[in-house]
This record gives sequence, C-alpha cells and structure tokens, in this order.
Amino acid sequence: MQIRQSPSPLVNVTAAITAGGQSRRFGSDKAAARWRGRSLLEHVAAALEECPVRLLVAPPGKYALPGWLAVPDVRPGEGPLAGLEAALQAAAQAGGSWVAFTGVDLPALTPAFWSALALARKPDALSVQAVDATGRAQPLGALYRTALLPRVTGLLDSGERRLRLAAPQERTVRVSDLSPTLLRNVNTPDDLLALDE
Repeated sequence: MQIRQSPSPLVNVTAAITAGGQSRRFGSDKAAARWRGRSLLEHVAAALEECPVRLLVAPPGKYALPGWLAVPDVRPGEGPLAGLEAALQAAAQAGGSWVAFTGVDLPALTPAFWSALALARKPDALSVQAVDATGRAQPLGALYRTALLPRVTGLLDSGERRLRLAAPQERTVRVSDLSPTLLRNVNTPDDLLALDE
C-alpha cells in the first residue's frame, strides 16, 4: 500500500528574498553575516525551499544561491517596497498568484512558519501577515498576492516607501498563533547576537 503525501501548502507560492540593501545600522553586508555556521541569506533561503519558484531580488551578480533565480531590483536604494514590486512582477510573469516575501533581516523563519501563512489564506485576501509580540502585523516575512502589483507600483511612483502600505488592511489576514521568536529582526550586530539568547 502506497501512502500519499499531501502537497505542501507552498506548492503554488513563489519565494522572494530581497537582499543587498545598505545595511547602515548593521555596519557591513547583513546578507553575508554568519549565524550558526551559515549566512543570514542562506538561513532565509532554507526556510523557503518548499516553494517551487524562488527569486532573489538583489543587485546583479552580488549573490548566488543554487536554485534561485536572480531578479534585478529596478528601483535600487528604494527599500523593501521596491523589492516587493520586482518580486510581484517576476512572479506574475511566471504565472504565480502568491509571493512569500522576506528580507535577510528575519533569519529565524522556518518552513513551518511559511506553511502556516499559506494555510491561512482566504479567497479575498491580498496579504497574509504574522502578528508579532506587540500585536502588530509584520509586512516583511509575509505573503502577497501578485494582483497587488499595480497598487505597489502606484505607491512607489507617488514617492511612498512603506512596505506596510503594500496591501489594504481590510484584505490582510493576520496570523497570531506563531512564536514571536520567529520574527526577531536583525538590524544590528547586537540583534544578531541576541538571536541565541
């Protein structure tokens, strides 16, 4: 008798990591910083390995990840909202309808975290975001529907840079039963050290 495995909830989700920002507070390239024997970029990528299509939004030639397609950031220096725009565009061109979007700032994310977000999707949702320890939905480390591309492009064209505005609040699903340690953000070397506390 053959046991049939259920498909991963990420089977129709495109992974996207934005990397190569200025890392001003960190003082050096955050993506290359080491934690538990791997770079932060490698940690974040490992959490998204179940996604069939994987995009790395970064300056051309700066990083290489086996199995990841390099996508240029068409608005370099304009932050994660611009990275999301590039990811949504590339995912839509590949026929995807959802993007799992994160930066190298969140190295503690796991495959189970992404599966939980994918399972929480609702038919009319445009985004699924985890709620942190303060009760605030986190726009980095979230799912976005590719249908948001015109909205995101419009925001950027108008000078807006806040990732928090990428999806309308009323069409964002909030997931609150996840461990807050998964969302520990690395902005400084001290933040990196604190991951093991």
